[in-house]
Amino acid sequence: MSGSTACCRFPVLLVLLLFLLLAGDGRSQPQPAAAGDRDTLLAVKKDWGSPPQLASWDPAAAPDHCTWPGVACATASGGGGGGAVTGLALSRLHLTGSVPASVCALKSLARLDLSYNNLTGAFPAAALYACAALRFLDLSNNQLSGPLPRDIDGLSPAMEHLNLSTNAFAGEVPPAVARLPALRSLLLDTNRFTGAYPAAGIGRLAGLEVLTLADNAFAPAPVPAEFATLTNLTYLWMDKMNLTGEIPEAFSGLTELTVFSLASNKLTGSIPAWVLQHGKLQNLYLFDNSLSGELPRNVTAVNLIELDLSSNQLTGEIPEDFGKLENLGLLLLYQNQLTGAIPESIGLLTQLKDIRLFNNRLSGELPPELGKHSPLGNLEVNNNNLSGPLREALCANGKLYDIVVFNNSFSGEFPAKLGDCATINNLMLYNNRFSGEFPERIWSFPKLTTVMIQNNSFTGTLPSEISFNISRIEMGYNMFAGSVPKLATGLKVFHAESNRLAGELPSDMSKLANLTDMSAPGNRITGSIPASIKLLQKLNTLDLSDNRISGAIPPETLGTLPALTTLDLSDNLLTGGIPADISNLINSLNLSSNQLTGEVPVLLQIAAYDRSFLGNPGLCARPGAGTNLPACRGGGGARDELSRGLVILFAALAGIVLVGSVGIAWLLFRRRRESHEVTDWKMTAFTQLDFAESDVLSNIREESVIGSGGSGKVYRIHLGGGEEGGRTVAVKRIWNSRKVDEKLDREFESEVKVLGSIRHTNIVKLLCCISSQEAKLLVYEYMENGSLDRWLHHRDRAGAPAPLDWPTRLAVAVDAARGLSYMHHDCAQPIVHRDVKSSNILLDPDFQAKIADFGLARILVKSGGPESVSAIGGTFGYMAPGIQTSNSNSIRIQFERICEADWLEANCLQSMGTGRR
Repeated sequence: MSGSTACCRFPVLLVLLLFLLLAGDGRSQPQPAAAGDRDTLLAVKKDWGSPPQLASWDPAAAPDHCTWPGVACATASGGGGGGAVTGLALSRLHLTGSVPASVCALKSLARLDLSYNNLTGAFPAAALYACAALRFLDLSNNQLSGPLPRDIDGLSPAMEHLNLSTNAFAGEVPPAVARLPALRSLLLDTNRFTGAYPAAGIGRLAGLEVLTLADNAFAPAPVPAEFATLTNLTYLWMDKMNLTGEIPEAFSGLTELTVFSLASNKLTGSIPAWVLQHGKLQNLYLFDNSLSGELPRNVTAVNLIELDLSSNQLTGEIPEDFGKLENLGLLLLYQNQLTGAIPESIGLLTQLKDIRLFNNRLSGELPPELGKHSPLGNLEVNNNNLSGPLREALCANGKLYDIVVFNNSFSGEFPAKLGDCATINNLMLYNNRFSGEFPERIWSFPKLTTVMIQNNSFTGTLPSEISFNISRIEMGYNMFAGSVPKLATGLKVFHAESNRLAGELPSDMSKLANLTDMSAPGNRITGSIPASIKLLQKLNTLDLSDNRISGAIPPETLGTLPALTTLDLSDNLLTGGIPADISNLINSLNLSSNQLTGEVPVLLQIAAYDRSFLGNPGLCARPGAGTNLPACRGGGGARDELSRGLVILFAALAGIVLVGSVGIAWLLFRRRRESHEVTDWKMTAFTQLDFAESDVLSNIREESVIGSGGSGKVYRIHLGGGEEGGRTVAVKRIWNSRKVDEKLDREFESEVKVLGSIRHTNIVKLLCCISSQEAKLLVYEYMENGSLDRWLHHRDRAGAPAPLDWPTRLAVAVDAARGLSYMHHDCAQPIVHRDVKSSNILLDPDFQAKIADFGLARILVKSGGPESVSAIGGTFGYMAPGIQTSNSNSIRIQFERICEADWLEANCLQSMGTGRR
């Protein structure tokens, strides 16, 4: 969050600086009254299209135009109204279009602020060059684009403040921008500038106090030494502009700097000593570079408020002198190679709010008085070699919200005083050596959302009611006792494996309705599975294995959960039969080591579930089902007599039909040769169907083709009930007049293997597959709105739909990201699609997106490594998003990768919001 913290502070600092720059300026003298300025303002309003935002510019309601919103006037002679207009402040009014030329008919106009609007087009040179008295121009945070004019020095020579930041200006920064001699602030950051910028010319702007060039894709170049001559600079922001080399020693002469930021560049070398000895410096940001070496020992920059040196290659110890930074509120040194202990002096800082030292090699204990003297809010020291106890004083001032200390060697009990810190939002203590009783009152903290304390030795119990804000609990591999909570309305993830939980599951599970992942194997849970478990409609994974659950699996419960893909009830005491609706579980099923009896549901009698029923001697399957289950025996007695009678009857009938069968066989053979309606079709269903293979085969016609590709055609088929009833499906047909070739056969098997084993709302549903020696068919749910490609790339296409609006595109991106995240992280075996593109993302009638066309997908082995692939698959020139992502942030990462594709551009990233964590 360091970068986002910096960016959030930058506009505030700029406003303060600019206020100081412009307040009390002796050159702003009262102007003579300008009787025509009121008419000019009305002309400006008209030229802008009379937007409702300017409706208050109305002489009938307010005769004195100097009282109109956004209008500033010089004092009129004689003290009356109607003075000359000297300033227009029209920011954040959602104004559109460009700047009307009539603006500069206000001859005394010295200040024009049009920031945070929706202005478009090129830089309005024609309009603004006529503003001869203009000293302040702010066009920031609009949608202006194109190159800056080469003669931009045609602006008023009195120009002191020029802010063009956060637009879409492109090309090189023209040298003429440095020919505005009176400039005191120049803000060009956050545009699309490339190439070079006039460093030498800018270096000659002796009065410059604020300079921002950050967030532009300039050509790689060293930090410009020419800027060392700008000795009046107080604010220098040069992040993300491809700076290389070392921080110039000559910058030590910039003694007025209060903000110095060179973050997210390619800087190398060590941090010069002067940087941490600067007398006036308040904000120092050098994060995300390749700086190396040790930190300077002599630290005297006592005015530092924020210090971010994270994500570099710094080594050595944290200097004890950091304890002298009495104004320091933010200390970010994470993701370096720092060693040694955290200086005890840091615990004495009185303003420290945020300290992040994670991903280093620090050792020793936390400073004893850390948090005692300051309003500490955020502590992140995870992934180090720290030991000892958590300090009781961390929440002494009642501001602490984050405790992130996982992957260390902390020990001892959770401090009692921290158990009273109700401001905590995020508690991540996992993979340490904590012991003792975990304070029960923590579970009721009103702001707490995340509790991750697994892999410790905590004891204690869970209360029956959990705070409504807690969405994630991971507490596995501890020694917690008690029962599963009965009330946790916000809980989504509950992992409690290998504890000592006992008692029964809640009889009423409606108070856990938001659960998506419930995993509590290796406990002592007893009782039966409550019928109310069917209320967990969002549940994706249920693992209650290795417990003491007994009784029958209630029918019409687990099998009716629409999102459930993984079910593990193994190693329990379950009895009775397996409900037929369990067949709806497509992905992963384990009912082994129970006392279940009877015939396994037909749809589960396939090799994919060979290991799902081990250790249940009473289970059986139909003869020849191809499973490792024993064959079910007949009922005996009267049923056997009936079977013998049927044998005799059929034997008698066989003689009658024998003659006719020969002729019929010849006719069928001829019909088969004359058409491709072969009779040896095999249908494999993946869900309960209301149609047969004959319904599909009889409706395949050329007039029903809706698409074709390298592996076959796709048909839209309506099954049964006329156009008003039945259902519509999409059928992908892989056909060869002789034999399906080996490549297409592999694609078919891959698609069946993938889609037949997964189930997710953002992945297209495969209903069944139908195959013969001559053709193979895949039957999908039909997606009414077709592919995303059809809606995005519609130029020059007859009958193309209207373009999607950005909220819909954002929703589509999120849906696709969820589908990818599920494939990469939530499947029993991760799946990489290898051909994600807009034509393979389908839209249902509500524009919900689903990923399709898995013909090139490969399932990855569970151990983590991808299977070897001998050739690159997918669309030429496109690399689909990969799977090397962390599970904790997977949906967001997939979202950002999707946003990088051609069909969403940058707008969806802005919609989701970006920033450093």
